[in-house]
Amino acid sequence: MPVQDWFLSGAERDNPDSAIPAWTEGNLAEPLIHGAAYFDRLTAEIQALDEGDHVFFTDWRGDPDERMRDGGPTIAELLGDAARRGVVVKGLVWRSHLDRFTYSQEENRHLGREVGEAGGEVLLDHRVRRGGSHHQKLVVLRHPGRPERDVAFAGGIDLCHSRRDDAEHRGDPQAVRMARAYGDNPPWHDVQLAVRGPVVEALDLTFRERWTDPAPLDQYGPISTVRDRLRGADLHAEPLPPQPPDPPPCGPHRIQVLRTYPAMKPAYSFARLGEQSVARGYTKAIERARRLIYLEDQYLWSREVATLFADALRDNPDLHLIAVVPRHPDVDGRLALPPNQVGREQAVALCRAVAPDRVHVYDVENHVGTPVYVHAKVCVVDDVWCSVGSDNFNRRSWTHDSELSCAVLDDTPDEREPLDPAGLGDGARRFARDLRLALLREHLDRPPGGDDDLLDPASAIRAVDEAANTLRDWHAGDRRGPRPPGRLVPHETGRLPWHQRLWAVPAYRLVYDPDGRAWRDRRAGTW
Repeated sequence: MPVQDWFLSGAERDNPDSAIPAWTEGNLAEPLIHGAAYFDRLTAEIQALDEGDHVFFTDWRGDPDERMRDGGPTIAELLGDAARRGVVVKGLVWRSHLDRFTYSQEENRHLGREVGEAGGEVLLDHRVRRGGSHHQKLVVLRHPGRPERDVAFAGGIDLCHSRRDDAEHRGDPQAVRMARAYGDNPPWHDVQLAVRGPVVEALDLTFRERWTDPAPLDQYGPISTVRDRLRGADLHAEPLPPQPPDPPPCGPHRIQVLRTYPAMKPAYSFARLGEQSVARGYTKAIERARRLIYLEDQYLWSREVATLFADALRDNPDLHLIAVVPRHPDVDGRLALPPNQVGREQAVALCRAVAPDRVHVYDVENHVGTPVYVHAKVCVVDDVWCSVGSDNFNRRSWTHDSELSCAVLDDTPDEREPLDPAGLGDGARRFARDLRLALLREHLDRPPGGDDDLLDPASAIRAVDEAANTLRDWHAGDRRGPRPPGRLVPHETGRLPWHQRLWAVPAYRLVYDPDGRAWRDRRAGTW
């Protein structure tokens, strides 16, 4: 399998300001499905760190009192205890907008204060484009002198409330407020990758580039900076310890680290014209799709992103798209809801106009019928290439905010039929296929090994459609008889009335899904 057919080359990444490698070989990736599994693993790994080891992390939101396990520790206790043991703890958390706009400025500030009092350093980072955010969710653990123990975690899961859910989807006892349909403890579906091997060095470099960027942390202006100083905020990054040796090869996975950084002023020193390797990496993989694109995504917005899928569906008559999305946006309200609805409506309509019988969109509920909020950002193409990250399928994630994703190609062929579903000679690969099957087994209430009919794309689509339609019909029939197995139901999108579209469409494009590309790329229509 020619790796260059799927991964971006260094030239295709088109960011000469960064030393990040085009991709790395000899890695071992493991999907951690659900926040409870991720938090448990992360806790064990951090508790095993010794004096002189490193914990580096970036996050969108950090809640210091979020419990990592039922009996604790909290995230602040976990990181604080590590710092008191002599572990080097450094974090970059988005400074965030004000709490009164349902963001997390105070929570992020409190995490930094509590870890700082223990000897660590967590900075509030607002080096973002106007209206943007730092959305990367990354933790890097290094062991100088013992590089074989190095591990990193990257994906969609923040270190905050509502994320610690499991396969039962009863929700995190420590919940954030969301739309009423999700209840008091919103069920939450998410995925994080644990990776070992040389890729850890690339992820370490991603953190170091942001930490050492000379631009001021606070881009709000002098009044905001003075207020932060009065509150005792740490506004200056202390030097990092030297970067340890690369971890040795340990597995069969080639991993490409994909990122988004916007074009902005002051420019990032490591991406002076921005970086859109997330958008370019997805574009290259999706253009190679022939049979099945399976994705899970929080948004699935943007005509520009939907056009990529629509073109692939138009060019390949055997190609199907399965998308798992939230049933409702995470917010209610006459002003907030319509702009959240219009983006997905446009994207799904565009794809269905090209291939009405080959676009399959579902949402998820738990066994008592409460919708599950799908926060995962996963894509599997023809059981060959897959990606797990922080980026959603929308213009904001592909151009405007900071994002981080890991694309995986497994050197191990999968020996189950069909051996080469796309027919391009690449062959199905073990990691990508196992990830898709694990997610579908959960959504369909299948036991381990109960997935023979999910291997082939055609039979998988029939099985998913049948289960989702049966559950929908059971609800429509007043829930008579036993509840059918499965958690997927067909997702319904409706067109907003014209009077709402008049203001919701421009609000969506300007505020909810802005464009962070340089003007040269906007004019050319390229990423």
